[in-house]
Amino acid sequence: MHFLILCIFHSLLIVGLYAENEPYLAHITQLTFPSMGFEKAGEAYFSPDETKIIFQAVPNGQSTYQMYVMDLAEGAPRMVSTGKGACTCGFFRPDGQKIIFASSHEDPCPVPPEESAGKYKWHLTPYMNIYEANLDGTDLTALTTGPAYHAECAYSPDGRQIVYASNEEDGMNLYVMNLETLKSRRITKTSSCYNGGPFFSPNGQQVIFRADREQEDYLQIYMIDQDGTNEKQLTNNDAVNWAPYWHPNGKVIAFTTSLHGHHRYEIYLLNLETLNQVRLTNSPSFDGLPVFNRDGSKIMWTSKRGEDNTCQIFIADFSLPEK
Repeated sequence: MHFLILCIFHSLLIVGLYAENEPYLAHITQLTFPSMGFEKAGEAYFSPDETKIIFQAVPNGQSTYQMYVMDLAEGAPRMVSTGKGACTCGFFRPDGQKIIFASSHEDPCPVPPEESAGKYKWHLTPYMNIYEANLDGTDLTALTTGPAYHAECAYSPDGRQIVYASNEEDGMNLYVMNLETLKSRRITKTSSCYNGGPFFSPNGQQVIFRADREQEDYLQIYMIDQDGTNEKQLTNNDAVNWAPYWHPNGKVIAFTTSLHGHHRYEIYLLNLETLNQVRLTNSPSFDGLPVFNRDGSKIMWTSKRGEDNTCQIFIADFSLPEK
């Protein structure tokens, strides 16, 4: 019901890029624009009542992401981070009263972003810590501290825990934190590879994530029980597979892949029982970082399919494939 607002949201642009080769998407709508003061924007997540989104964007003239919350009816983004350091991975608490995100604003000696020589690479920024705040960014409280990288965070469905990635010990691993005690437990045990991008399943029992266990930077999608047992590899190819996200039915996930080349990342759906895959996006640009709303009728993602070819946030009606 809340998405009827989009029909009268005067600042949105209905993008004429829905085509027969994207049969599971309809009414594709762009939500963020360079005119909002952004060099680029992406990685957006719905609030529980679906009236707001939280996302990261690079302000004009800057080089690092800050965190924003935008009411979909108003279409006016509000920065909720401090404006210092770099930010990533915002998420709403399931009760809709708080947000979390990662920020390096307390780094005593901030380091400029590294050059990536034209190849996408995510930097493991020092002093990146996880903070909880009110929806407007006030009452900012650190959940992690120290010089390590702590980020890629999400709440559990009951809001009592968060899952996140950190290199505070040996290697980049996944941790689950009890928010009442702020005590964390490690659920992956590797020492020489990357594990990251975790999300709890809709029932809170499993965690989906990405890891480069076999070849550096060539990520595959994995699933593990939230207690660290029953790990299962879900993809096995020569591509980069990342940004997995649960459909609310708990039976399928969407993820981003470079199967069609690093110049053309696309979004696929994966059946967790059969491991069958279905392609969802098909545009000559970047499409990635997919998420679903509460009932799975909407999909939101980051894409360069807009007229200016910058990364921005898009939303569409979503139909679940039969297979």
